[in-house]
Amino acid sequence: MGLNSTPSAERVHIGFFGRRNAGKSSVVNAVTGQELAVVSEVKGTTTDPVQKAMELLPMGPVVIIDTPGIDDEGTLGEQRVRKTKQILNKTDVAVLVVDKTVGITGVEEELLHIFQEKKIPYVVAFNKQDLPQGSVPNEKYAIAVSAKTGFQVAELKEKIAGLTITEEPKLKIVGDIIKPSDFVVLVVPIDKAAPKGRLILPQQQTIRDILESDATAIVVKEYELRETLEQLGKKPSLVITDSQVFAKVSADTPRDIPLTSFSILFARYKGNLQTAVQGAATIESLRDGDKVLISEGCTHHRQCDDIGSVKIPRWLKNYTGKELQIELSSGTEFPEDLSQYKLIIHCGGCMLNEREMKYRQKCAGDQNVPITNYGIAIAYMQGILRRSVEMFPHILAELPEE
Repeated sequence: MGLNSTPSAERVHIGFFGRRNAGKSSVVNAVTGQELAVVSEVKGTTTDPVQKAMELLPMGPVVIIDTPGIDDEGTLGEQRVRKTKQILNKTDVAVLVVDKTVGITGVEEELLHIFQEKKIPYVVAFNKQDLPQGSVPNEKYAIAVSAKTGFQVAELKEKIAGLTITEEPKLKIVGDIIKPSDFVVLVVPIDKAAPKGRLILPQQQTIRDILESDATAIVVKEYELRETLEQLGKKPSLVITDSQVFAKVSADTPRDIPLTSFSILFARYKGNLQTAVQGAATIESLRDGDKVLISEGCTHHRQCDDIGSVKIPRWLKNYTGKELQIELSSGTEFPEDLSQYKLIIHCGGCMLNEREMKYRQKCAGDQNVPITNYGIAIAYMQGILRRSVEMFPHILAELPEE
């Protein structure tokens, strides 16, 4: 695949970490074969993470992230730890560069602990092998290199490549809970925010998954549902609805027909349904003055009754009866410090790539802030979340008894 044809989100992200003066940027330049990072005799020349998309053999398309040199003091400090974790949330493989003549100190041990805590595969490159002082531990994660002479730089690349092979099981949106020849009814209000004449991406993907499962997809608008169910002559195996019309669809769908939403199916597909359901349940504990962040992944033109800026704040106020402080973020804006929020309600993220969505969820997790999504929060506040996750018993168990 060519360099220009691979989006950054799909490239392997390799983060380089290390204390100032360990030669980290020099190792980056040696690995990439180009002056990616500024190198200077002055400690701490790299002040912000430098990202560059490139081809790196034997791996292919990658993104190299060169991070600022960690201070030489004994501990990283709270803000530095947060920064490091944020970079690691976008990282597939970490390379820790150590000055062989100094060895591993408390700072490196702290970094290694963070790598392990976040389950990031890593390699430790002991740089300055051209100098006589110091030694390299005989560990499988360790390799001696010299950015100056090029010693074992090719072997370091091979070691990194060996850590990047991560085959995740291919999940289905709905295909694993329906059977061939099933009828599935999708309720799709014509979304004012969607381009004219088009379904939004999650709806398209769900229809495709149903068809690939040899089942039949029937798409209706919310006010056509009741009549369609009466006319079908066969009970559908599932009704899937857009969250904005959840209450009406729940009322119009007989109790013996399973009901869920696009939001719930996509949260499950992306592996964060449990987190989102737990997050929604924390709506119960909101108090006067609490801050709630409502975050949109896209920057579409706001409608007068926009779901994120108008509807959800109104539903929150009505449900909790509390005076909450609502803050909004959209597009690429996402606060670095989330500790001030009691809850984050995020859109489904269909306009964000999976890496960015996971990054935001991991940042919330690192700072112990509950996070949920629009559809799951709406279903919770309308009292229909239990019904909507009944087909997933382990998720149902996360909700308080009614």
